[in-house]
Amino acid sequence: MSTVSLSTRGRAVGVLAGAAAFLLTVAGPAEAAPVTLTKGHVDVLDVDYASGALTLDLLDETNGTAVDRDPAEVTLSVPTGAKITNVPTTAPWQFLGTGGTAWVLPQSNVSGLLYAGWSTEGVPSGTFTNNKVTVTLTGVTGPAGFSVYTAAAGTPTVLFDSGNGLPDALSVNTGAHTHANWGFDAAGTYKVTFSVSGVLASTGQTVSTGSKTYTFQVTN
Repeated sequence: MSTVSLSTRGRAVGVLAGAAAFLLTVAGPAEAAPVTLTKGHVDVLDVDYASGALTLDLLDETNGTAVDRDPAEVTLSVPTGAKITNVPTTAPWQFLGTGGTAWVLPQSNVSGLLYAGWSTEGVPSGTFTNNKVTVTLTGVTGPAGFSVYTAAAGTPTVLFDSGNGLPDALSVNTGAHTHANWGFDAAGTYKVTFSVSGVLASTGQTVSTGSKTYTFQVTN
């Protein structure tokens, strides 16, 4: 019968353990470092359909190169420069702000602020019934209200508003790229949760991205 000394066995175990650790290190998925985005173009809601899956992430183009990011790894900055103190007091604007004050990432490109929108350009035509998907705001936590709206000729069209009850659903064309105003009623940290769903034209099956939560940091 052959024998193995304790010292030899110990060296063998050590080599095997080291090899296992190395394999785990190589095989394990890389974790993206958290980032804060402060200015430039970003598709907060980036919707894609590929290989039978509908997905929702964040497309970061703030540095001129498109980078897909997990929303959980991103903080979207809403700085003091986004603060407005002259929110109209007329009825159409009552969804926005408190005491005439709000923070808004605008639907037009303004230097020093995020130019925030959404994209369904990654969804091929004909994938979903009527070439539409449904974007749903399912939850908001934060110090006050959150809204998304467009404005033309001084009149707002509210797309999402946490102040009138959730969920809020919006039918969106596929193959589209849209910008809107992202409004916050007070300074603080907001956690905003969206999901996207659609009915497959080929089967009638409803598919969903599941819920994704986005973080906005609003500075007074």
